Amino acid sequence: MRYISTRGRAPELAFDDVLLCGLARDGGLYVPAEWPRFDAAQLEAMKSLSYNELAFEVIKPFVGGTIDDDALKAIIAKAYSTFEGGEVAPLVSIGDDIHLMELFHGPTLAFKDVAMQMLGGLFDHVLRARGEHITIVGATSGDTGSAAIEACRDKDTLDIFMLHPDGRVSEVQRRQMTTVLADNVHNLAVRGTFDDCQDLVKAMFNDEPFRDRHHLSAVNSINWARVMVQIVYYFHAALHLGAPEHEISFTVPTGNFGNVFAGYAAMKMGVPVKKFVVAANANDILARFFDSGEMRMDAVVPTLSPSMDIQVSSNFERLLFDMMGRDGARVESTLTTFRKEGSFRVDQSMLDAVREKFDAARYDDKQTTETMRDLHAEIGMLIDPHTAVALAAAKAKSNNDGTPMVVLATAHPAKFPDAVEAATGIRPALPTHMADLYEREERSSVIDNSLSAIEGMVDDALNAEAAAS
Repeated sequence: MRYISTRGRAPELAFDDVLLCGLARDGGLYVPAEWPRFDAAQLEAMKSLSYNELAFEVIKPFVGGTIDDDALKAIIAKAYSTFEGGEVAPLVSIGDDIHLMELFHGPTLAFKDVAMQMLGGLFDHVLRARGEHITIVGATSGDTGSAAIEACRDKDTLDIFMLHPDGRVSEVQRRQMTTVLADNVHNLAVRGTFDDCQDLVKAMFNDEPFRDRHHLSAVNSINWARVMVQIVYYFHAALHLGAPEHEISFTVPTGNFGNVFAGYAAMKMGVPVKKFVVAANANDILARFFDSGEMRMDAVVPTLSPSMDIQVSSNFERLLFDMMGRDGARVESTLTTFRKEGSFRVDQSMLDAVREKFDAARYDDKQTTETMRDLHAEIGMLIDPHTAVALAAAKAKSNNDGTPMVVLATAHPAKFPDAVEAATGIRPALPTHMADLYEREERSSVIDNSLSAIEGMVDDALNAEAAAS
């Protein structure tokens, strides 16, 4: 398996190099040069597999021999041994052909754990085999950071610097990051938005002397390995709900587009998907695009679903690459215009083609609260605000034709207790392993939204570590 950049100018790489480099040298994102395919007979045979066995079959073609089978199986087993009840992605029917796929049973209570627990093991395996050390830099709107830190803590093969927007994540999300006091973990609270944090990470990668000096790598979904691992749960849901004989639809609460792109990848690999519904909050750049064909930046608005408070969806570039016939030069030109002018538009034929499988909907905080309240009143279930946005979209966009609609439930309600309590009158409790979260010591640094400030802090921290070793 070879990987190519969405900008078309970076060298093709094998999986292990893509894993470690994160962002391509030309500023693009790596994607497979071609999609592996499973036919109906192969999909039928997968129905009897456990989640771990399914993960091995789906992921194996992407690693392309860079990790041997026994090692890959061991990485998968270790990654998912920490999931509560031993289930990675249980499906819960809530009626009207709608099913919640609960992706929050990992150690940090968010869907990011599904990929991050694997990513930590993949990094460690490849780096130990090579005798190398890397510096991971990442940006988080809440959940990526805690999941990445949990997966990477205490590993002597890497350091991790995680940027989050100061004051713009929930208290639980913040504390899940800042209470990890491992020597290789560095939390940076940036005076700005998540988009600012994401831009700083990309700027560090584009500063080649800095990138090479510290052997930078990424855990955000700009890293292909994140998306690769998430593909598995789309296979899992579809196979449990009638594939390959029947089509399945998915509704995904989406900010950065990586999660729904994993579903698109599953479809390209043979999973029969009727449609994807992209669910957005007030930061509705993606919903507006699928309505009009115009991608236009606006100011980021704080909402009850902060992990979706994003206006620059970095993973959308991977879909745009396919929309544009895998023309890297055209993608680069389009996104350069977007950064310069704040908008771009695709032609009607491209929009019509992508809308054959993609739809979108937008819900504000009032509607989000109503959805949380109504579901609890109807069936006694608590859901977090991000899942509520998706559930509202699923109900609005369901065809009522018997096609199962899978809503990705992306976070445990206890990660957003204030919003859940305001909607339902019930304050969800943290699981036992996090019961003392509010009493734990915190450690982080508040820093200006400045590339020089961030790079200076990374330089100082790593130089101090080198001097002490």
